[in-house]
Amino acid sequence: MSYLRALIFSLPLAVFPGLALAQAASVAFGAVKADPSLPVEVTADNLAVNQADGSAEFTGNVLIVQGVMRLSADTVLVIYKTAEQSGGEGGIERLEATGNVVLVSGPDAAESQYAEYTIDRGTVVMTGNVLLNQENGTLASNRLEVNLTSGTAQMAGRVKTILNPNGGSN
Repeated sequence: MSYLRALIFSLPLAVFPGLALAQAASVAFGAVKADPSLPVEVTADNLAVNQADGSAEFTGNVLIVQGVMRLSADTVLVIYKTAEQSGGEGGIERLEATGNVVLVSGPDAAESQYAEYTIDRGTVVMTGNVLLNQENGTLASNRLEVNLTSGTAQMAGRVKTILNPNGGSN
């Protein structure tokens, strides 16, 4: 009986070897590498500044532009570095975007419910029904981590796509 069970579970992997990688996938993101040291331009309907914790919350049609990277969302919370973190220089630590989040770099676009952009690392982590649209197709997952400086991305958590036997994906 255990031989039959092993055969049943290993047969799909032999026929479809890519099935084992369905939990994570590496992909390219953005035709041009982004530069996280460039200024961050923010446009929104409203702004609320919290002097106590050093944050700023932009709401309503928020658009973040930094070089070739575009990030839009319903709300973006800007968290600034503390004096200890920045050596007294200040600066942005991270951006937290919520609601209808869209990240665009070159021809690639990703959508999610939440994204966190850590400026110094040049990474954007998107979670919540992630959908990545690229020239050759679409991928869906629970999590997408984009490295803007290298132009790469890693998808994890029930990665789904349709592979075309003639090349490309849909």
